[in-house]
Amino acid sequence: MPEAVPIVPEFITVHLGAPGTNAPNVQVSFPDYIKNVASSEIYPTWPESAIRANIYAQISYALNRIYTEYYRSKGYDYDITNTTAYDQAFVPGRDIFSNISEIVDDIFNDYVVKQGQVQPYFTQYCAGSCAGLSQWGTVDLANQGRTPYQILQNYYGNDINIVRNAPIKANVPSYPGVPLKLGSSSEDVREIQKELNRISANYPSIKKIPSVNGIFDAATQDAVKQFQRIFNLTVDGIVGKETWYKLKYIYNGIKKLSELYSEGITLSEAERRFPKVLKKGDRGREVRILQYFLAFLGYFNPKLSPISVDGIFGQETYDAVLTFQNLYGLDVDGIVGRNTWNQIQNAYIGVLNSLPDEYRSYSSLLYPGYYITTGARGKVVEQVQTFLKTIARVNPQVPKVDVDGIYGDQTKNAVIAVQRINGLPQTGQIDPLTWNAIINMYNDAR
Repeated sequence: MPEAVPIVPEFITVHLGAPGTNAPNVQVSFPDYIKNVASSEIYPTWPESAIRANIYAQISYALNRIYTEYYRSKGYDYDITNTTAYDQAFVPGRDIFSNISEIVDDIFNDYVVKQGQVQPYFTQYCAGSCAGLSQWGTVDLANQGRTPYQILQNYYGNDINIVRNAPIKANVPSYPGVPLKLGSSSEDVREIQKELNRISANYPSIKKIPSVNGIFDAATQDAVKQFQRIFNLTVDGIVGKETWYKLKYIYNGIKKLSELYSEGITLSEAERRFPKVLKKGDRGREVRILQYFLAFLGYFNPKLSPISVDGIFGQETYDAVLTFQNLYGLDVDGIVGRNTWNQIQNAYIGVLNSLPDEYRSYSSLLYPGYYITTGARGKVVEQVQTFLKTIARVNPQVPKVDVDGIYGDQTKNAVIAVQRINGLPQTGQIDPLTWNAIINMYNDAR
């Protein structure tokens, strides 16, 4: 999903026609969109409780479309249409009723959810009688003295909550901006692992991924390939933009996220294991990995000051991030979000590919820029196995490995031993910190 916890977007893109038609798109602020919809759908003379109940439904409906990327997952470049057969009425340039405008200003960042679920509820409604909310029926209930919440309960059940004062942020598409493949590691990888495992319940030829840990390993690659086969995508085991949004589309459909009766996304399903951003004051493994990359880049670029790899995002790391962002034309805020992190990794790979001649003899000792995990093959795996074999000769805690260029269980067990010795998480996957530990032990063993 775009956000683990839904936000209210600053803007919404509306298609002025039915889905797939050749009609223009308009981008409007989210509050202005809701004011327009409410002024087009309901009457300003209705009781305030009825107006508020309807606006809650309209807000939640639109946010469900945005959160599930309902149209974007189908390849469209908009969030919602203005065709009432599919969505809500939106009339460009229409007059807005003053009392409706005031109510929207009061509640535009509140929305309806089902208890225990995260996604904005698909608050289906109609002018007459339907499975969801009846717009004219809300008037009768308001005249009976019902509150807006009680009116919503009447149509959507007693197990609803209203999320109030949700954060307002830019609506960023969920695709991470770079393809995910063997060796990738992030919350985005963990997200597709969760989605594939849920999809596999309906498509059992997709084998479940045993470890939903955010590391793109052989099991993840196999699941992606089978998904691509089933849905007629290029079978390369890489999650590019097309595969990413097809996953969203199928996952949303199976979970029925855009239907009145939905399986929903639970709080535990939405929780993150990887931090969304790294910022001043943070500590831990992810900060150390960031510092590892920045320290390497600083060694070859005098404009980036050398920093310590201590796992503490202090002033030194903050200044290094600011300098990096300024050098690469990024938003200079000292926060490592998706764009900054992608650029740091790209810069690292760029240096590896253009090492000065005097450093080329050391290139095999440098981290390759991606996780090395089960399913990996080739020269880099051979190098790791050579390092581990040398370490095992002098350290009986590390099991022996064969140098065959295939990252199998034997290599994984040796990596776990190195991680255990160095106090690192025993994942069996080689990240920058594990690579650094292997190289240090290798140098000591030679």
